[in-house]
Amino acid sequence: MYKLLPIVHVLAKLIMLFAAVILVPAGVSLIYDDGTFFDFLDSALLAFMIGAALWLFTRRFERELRPRDGFVLVVSLWVGFAAVATLPFLLHFPAMSFTDAFFETMSGLSTTGATVMTGLDTLPPAINFWRHFLNWLGGMGIIVLAVAILPLLGIGGMQLYKAETPGPMKDAKLAPRIAHTAKNLWYVYSGLTVACMLALRAAGMGWFDAVCHAFAALSLGGFSTHDASVGYFDSLAIEVVLSGFMLLAAMNFATHFIAWKNRSARTYLNDPEAKAIVFVIAASILMLSFYLAGKGVYDFPTALRHVSFNLISIATDSGFASVDFAQWPIFAPLWILFLSSITASSGSTGGGIKMIRSLTLARQSAREMTQLLHPQAVLPLKVGGQRIPDSVAFSVLGFIFVYFMSVVLCTFVLMASGLEFLTAFTAVLACINNAGPGLGEVGPASNYQGLNDFQVWVCSLTMLLGRLEVFTLLILFTPAFWRK
Repeated sequence: MYKLLPIVHVLAKLIMLFAAVILVPAGVSLIYDDGTFFDFLDSALLAFMIGAALWLFTRRFERELRPRDGFVLVVSLWVGFAAVATLPFLLHFPAMSFTDAFFETMSGLSTTGATVMTGLDTLPPAINFWRHFLNWLGGMGIIVLAVAILPLLGIGGMQLYKAETPGPMKDAKLAPRIAHTAKNLWYVYSGLTVACMLALRAAGMGWFDAVCHAFAALSLGGFSTHDASVGYFDSLAIEVVLSGFMLLAAMNFATHFIAWKNRSARTYLNDPEAKAIVFVIAASILMLSFYLAGKGVYDFPTALRHVSFNLISIATDSGFASVDFAQWPIFAPLWILFLSSITASSGSTGGGIKMIRSLTLARQSAREMTQLLHPQAVLPLKVGGQRIPDSVAFSVLGFIFVYFMSVVLCTFVLMASGLEFLTAFTAVLACINNAGPGLGEVGPASNYQGLNDFQVWVCSLTMLLGRLEVFTLLILFTPAFWRK
């Protein structure tokens, strides 16, 4: 118990800082005079008091974090922040259960974009803003933001960065110090968000919708201010803008930073993940457009429009929808959901197993087959001209096995609770990939409101499992982790 108190001490400091974040939608409430100001103000005060009480109780246990403490703190932060973020929902909607409120905030922070709420068009603006702001905060990772300020709190941040950063190549840094790395990533993230806001405004959105959808697009969170999602606008220009920024958000933000620093687009040509993402998405768009046109669902230009937007949205793990793609012949939506597992880049705001792991596994498979033909050959494993150590290849194989076993286990749990297979399987796939809508009862034309409390908690856990890339969460349940 005592070994956890230093971690609780750091968590307490960060909860007090998070309380200040809750004041941002309070400001939005004042602008729109929507009657939620005191809900957010009271939530911020309550969150600060919770953090202060924990800080006072644990201050004598303050010490530098050890490497394994980072895993506990990362999980605690995501769960703790999601729990604190429920306060405005619970205060403004007295009939809302903690289960539903936690699902909504975990979906926001994990950038899943699944929702149990209806009537989004008539929600108070500050409540809608809070949902999207959670998307944006979770996008690059609250932890990356935290490590930029942890030195100010007297706590080093490298343990957190390595525990939370997506992808297998975690030691690549943009700057000598971890705080500088986090700041560089946030500069790029913030700059692209502002560019997206302005582009959406120019495409015809109002300012409020433009801000909220820019938050959701760059975070690949997929929340919308309307029940019909992006289909509400029925605008090709808006769909094109969102598609472009979702593609950028699905690429490694380190690549964006280096491209900006060098003032050269050639950086993207040197990134094997970026090239693979563009190729896979472009080829899939053409394939499904011809498929739907051939099936008579749309004419080709209409198929190209709807397939392009919805495929990019789901494949990049955003979750916007412009039409009910669940009504397409089943091959098309299942292919789109499959892409959500592999498309997003490491170092992006997307989920899934990441493109770098997909490329590594493909190269490893090819190497194994070549090795069968030439047993004496020395065949280094390379991706994009860079040699991948065998230790990384083994970790990729282990991750992908655990990832798919998690999908299978969670699917069986949901089926045992009463869901039919298609709903259970696609709900798990959408949640672990942080993609949002699935098929069946949780399709793009509906949401997760029809699930019972147990099923909602399973989906919430699956979101967290996906956001923390499986191992960060599961390692806490191994006896070896807790041994001295």
